[in-house]
Amino acid sequence: MTDAWKHFIENVKLRHFTVLLLIIIVLWLIRSMMNLILFTFILTYLVVGWVRFVQRWLPRVSTTLTVIVTYVLLIVLLYLGVTRYLPVLSRQVIKMVNSVVHFYSTHQATMIYRYINHYVSTATIMSQVRHGITIAVSTLTSIGAITVSFVMSLILSFFYTLELKQMNEFSHSFLDSDFGWFFQDIDYFGKKFVNTFGVVLEAQFFIAICNTVITTIGLLFMHMPQIFALSLIVFIFSLVPVAGVIISTIPLAMVGYSVGGVRDVVYIIIMIIIIHTIEAYVLNPKFMSSRTDLPIFYTFIVLLIGEHLFGTWGLIVGVPIFTFLLDVLGVKPIRGAKRIRKSA
Repeated sequence: MTDAWKHFIENVKLRHFTVLLLIIIVLWLIRSMMNLILFTFILTYLVVGWVRFVQRWLPRVSTTLTVIVTYVLLIVLLYLGVTRYLPVLSRQVIKMVNSVVHFYSTHQATMIYRYINHYVSTATIMSQVRHGITIAVSTLTSIGAITVSFVMSLILSFFYTLELKQMNEFSHSFLDSDFGWFFQDIDYFGKKFVNTFGVVLEAQFFIAICNTVITTIGLLFMHMPQIFALSLIVFIFSLVPVAGVIISTIPLAMVGYSVGGVRDVVYIIIMIIIIHTIEAYVLNPKFMSSRTDLPIFYTFIVLLIGEHLFGTWGLIVGVPIFTFLLDVLGVKPIRGAKRIRKSA
């Protein structure tokens, strides 16, 4: 082994940088599998956390039994969701869209609307129709691909958690190989990623649940229709840090205006302001800010770059990935995560 190679192995910072760069390049090359990778990681993280929670309170229950029961319950819930609640959700979404369209079609058009309608050409309308059909087809294709990725990730996470002890023992055998330094660095970044990414994603998940519950209660008091569909929209948007609450205002305001006019829109805006205040001063300090302390400006920049690079996934995992990089670079170690000893 040459002196340069020995110096490289002994230079931990350079070695970490090289391994991290290699990991980023590999992930970029297999970015078409990102749905499968992220779904598998999230499912595995949640199930492993649940299994350890059960073992802490019921130590006599075997890990295998806990994993099997967990996935059986998960499959049953997915079956009930697809067969019972998905049709209800579809009907509510269709009714919600139809009510908004009917509201605007029954009111007299304004002068601006007439002016635009008069000068919009048929070719433009046909172009928009073709564009809409293209979006619909691509959306259906994406839904099919995401469904396949989710099913595959469900299977992968099941076998991983089922053989969790064997997986850990087999993975540790790489650390004693001739290239143990390489796998030690991967193990170092893997633990960092699980700690930072998992903690931030878990915090955002709890914030989304709290936002959804509070918003649903407010919508029930307002006697809004299609509560189930609206609650699901709020939950999905709430998974996006900071901007999610603001973005969810648009569909809520549209439905509110179609039902009760300007009055309901004002009520919804007031409700969103209250919820945003609770999130900013109660939920974020409790779950998110106490671990990340990211300024809002940085959060929005990360969301914009994440959406550009990874699409919808970037809005959800952009902040956790950015927090992971800050932790790795030593700029701002995440709070609540276990400290990882540097591998030599």
